[in-house]
Amino acid sequence: MLDKIRSRSREFLPLELFNVWLEKEKLDNPIDCNIFALATADAAGFPNVRLMLLKSVDHHGLWFFSNKNSEKGQEIGACPRGAFTMFLPSCRRQVRGRGLIDRLSAQESDDYFSSRPRGSQIGAWASAQSLPLEDRAILEERVAEVEQQFAGKPVPRPPYWVGYRLLPLVMEFWSERPNRLHERVQFAREGIDEPWQKLFLYP
Repeated sequence: MLDKIRSRSREFLPLELFNVWLEKEKLDNPIDCNIFALATADAAGFPNVRLMLLKSVDHHGLWFFSNKNSEKGQEIGACPRGAFTMFLPSCRRQVRGRGLIDRLSAQESDDYFSSRPRGSQIGAWASAQSLPLEDRAILEERVAEVEQQFAGKPVPRPPYWVGYRLLPLVMEFWSERPNRLHERVQFAREGIDEPWQKLFLYP
């Protein structure tokens, strides 16, 4: 695929390439094909990284969802920047990047929340994400309370459960090759409305 990038007559858009690689991974690895690592930073500049579920990639960036009151949500609110890494094991490829993070619209968050399994919807109401939990029984009691609260009716999206989109300014595509002579291509831009510049890197 990187060879094809070299020979294309038009500028290749990295988010298009990311989607091509994701679709290939979905065919070969349908269960774990949307797991990626997202890094944010706290007020002191210390990074925090966690595995997330990538829900979509559009022509602007990467979609993910979370509780805005969680540790990551508060970090994004204070410093809306992040970095990500995604390994595609069946293809022996990796994509990583960094950029700005913005909020999806309420309608976009509503639409995705309504598509989630009911148990996950209940869990979003029951969990005070990232806060200390003295006893798991407390969480289980809270789940039961929420189930009773919404019994027989749709579960609405909690106001604190929101969608985000990471708008990459830098993306690097890595493909495994023999003798550790891997292929690396980097795309970078000065701003989200600026054109991408392409650069090939030594392994």
